[in-house]
Amino acid sequence: MNPNPSRERICLLTGGGYPYRRDALGGWCRTLVEGLRRFRFELLTVTDRELPSAPAYPLPLHVDSARAVALGRDQSRAERRRGTTPDGAADAAALLCRGLLGDETPVTDLFADGLRRVAELCPPDGEQVNAGPLAALPLTEALLEAWRQAGAVDGREPLPRLSVRDARTAATLLRHALRAVTVPLPEVDLVHCVGGTTPLLAALAGRWRTGTPLLLTEARAAVLRQRPAEDRLSAGVRTVLRRFRRSVARTGYAEAELIAPLSTYHHGWALEHGARPGRLVQVPAGVDPREYPGAAEPAETPTVVWAGSGGPDSGLTLVLDAFTEVAAALPGAVLHLVGVTAAHEEHCADQIERTGLGRAVRMHPLPADPRDRYTVGQVVAHVPGPADPPYRLVEAMMSGRAVVGVDIGPAGETLGDTGLLVPAGDPSELAIAVVGLLRSPQRRRALGEAARRRALNHFTVDRVTRVYGALYTDLAAPPPAPAFALALTVPAPRTTTPATLRWLTRETS
Repeated sequence: MNPNPSRERICLLTGGGYPYRRDALGGWCRTLVEGLRRFRFELLTVTDRELPSAPAYPLPLHVDSARAVALGRDQSRAERRRGTTPDGAADAAALLCRGLLGDETPVTDLFADGLRRVAELCPPDGEQVNAGPLAALPLTEALLEAWRQAGAVDGREPLPRLSVRDARTAATLLRHALRAVTVPLPEVDLVHCVGGTTPLLAALAGRWRTGTPLLLTEARAAVLRQRPAEDRLSAGVRTVLRRFRRSVARTGYAEAELIAPLSTYHHGWALEHGARPGRLVQVPAGVDPREYPGAAEPAETPTVVWAGSGGPDSGLTLVLDAFTEVAAALPGAVLHLVGVTAAHEEHCADQIERTGLGRAVRMHPLPADPRDRYTVGQVVAHVPGPADPPYRLVEAMMSGRAVVGVDIGPAGETLGDTGLLVPAGDPSELAIAVVGLLRSPQRRRALGEAARRRALNHFTVDRVTRVYGALYTDLAAPPPAPAFALALTVPAPRTTTPATLRWLTRETS
């Protein structure tokens, strides 16, 4: 129990992970919440996936509530039958579409203005997602007009063709995404948004309605990536969705009081997409060393470990393709897939059957004891999804195992010289590196020890909670009592250090 809780209340806003799903980002959120017991937390998940039935993690006593809102995939009658267009809807749609296509400068302000007007048209329902006003938003017409205007601008990369049917499809998908702006946020002192486009839309709408400070953790920077389910869409529709996500991210960078990227990679991404340097505070991922104490290597059977959800966008295909070559070079080698979620077990089994590896590949649900995740093998193959945070890589390093990482996102800067890095998308290079370590016990053990030392020096949970505790206090604490300036013969010295950098001053002093 926390005998002296803080009076600051924090809304941790995610997009489907903690506390309902055990994934990499969910693990990061769990360590943050459990390490900051002096604050009160309201956990809010806004997701376009199936609504989870119950939390996957036990909730600490300082968590006041946990709520999940599913946007749903079925169109309501109000969405299928558009009624009278309310005042301002046409202007909001036009600004939104012109902004995401970038036909004026500054683009972010144009899109943000349109998004804010959409949020004003759709007040929070309080009980369920209120999609009624979105049905009357003339997005199809606005997209076609913005597309025509953007195509008439000289010197710009040509846009793909957008037919009327494509515009209707894109408008339907945008309306579904925009339903997040109708989600009511709890009354708190600070909203901490962790995740992608969906939770950020809810956070932005809440900020505009209430003025609550917003802290944005940039953990999944690849907003421009194409999602697997979008392969069947036309090039024009994919362009709309990609630019919409980029515009939402840029609006979040402009509105947040502070942005806390997990790595230099994420830091650079935020700068490239309009974040102000003075609002960035880099806070690397961290894990509890007590949960990953390391263990002696298992028996002589060559064993590789990969951790991931097992879904289509999790890096599984590359791992299996590489292990096919590993098994050919080292007969009897075994691959453990740990952390496969229930929703992806069938997909994972289908992929294993496709490779013909049979019992050489063993699936495991996420173990309750973290120390079992990586120590079942001698080498960890870190092949993340294109937008996964480096959390599992830090776990593997802390476990004292040699890591072969794929050069995606922040993997290189996290691993440093304590592991091997191979090019992305090349299963043969991954297989060569894994086989080399499996055949060199002394080298892999030396790399494993070096990786654990690096994790202990740079990626521990106490560093994460110390910094976020200071940021929460700076952003969520009530304003100081009014001060009265006195006319003194010798002026009193005053510090010019910004409040949000107090933690940095203490650490470097």
